[in-house]
Amino acid sequence: MSLYLLIKTLHILSATVLFGTGLGSAYYSLRAWMTGRVEVIAATFRHLVFADWVFTATTAVFQPLSGLALAHLAGFPLNQPWLIWSLALYVLAGACWLPVVWLQIRIHRLAEQALRDGTPLPAAAHRYMRWWFVLGWPAFGAFVVIFYLMVAKGAA
Repeated sequence: MSLYLLIKTLHILSATVLFGTGLGSAYYSLRAWMTGRVEVIAATFRHLVFADWVFTATTAVFQPLSGLALAHLAGFPLNQPWLIWSLALYVLAGACWLPVVWLQIRIHRLAEQALRDGTPLPAAAHRYMRWWFVLGWPAFGAFVVIFYLMVAKGAA
């Protein structure tokens, strides 16, 4: 296997993990939130925070590095519009993800505290969850467009 095919395979696998973890996290977090049960929310967000550090953070770092390596190995100039747009959308998704991580940690801590105290979730947790939900949409949309741009590579 050539270096290019190896990096391309890892890049695609990494993108799959990154996107899939994001979708799975959104699904399970919303399902937990909709139960209204503090113990379910605390447990789900504990696992969500862990998954974000193990899967999302590692693949988020690998994606641009492997993408730039692929562009270099394929001889693509870095000033091509599809590549510039892909990188800009990736930065947008990252700018949404960083506050989401903070929000997830805060929601988890507030849920754990409410569970220990036997109280309902505080208003801050609900406010954080609204921001978490809102920030997920531009990141999701950015990744869908990035996938298209990676496949089309300016052909459309």
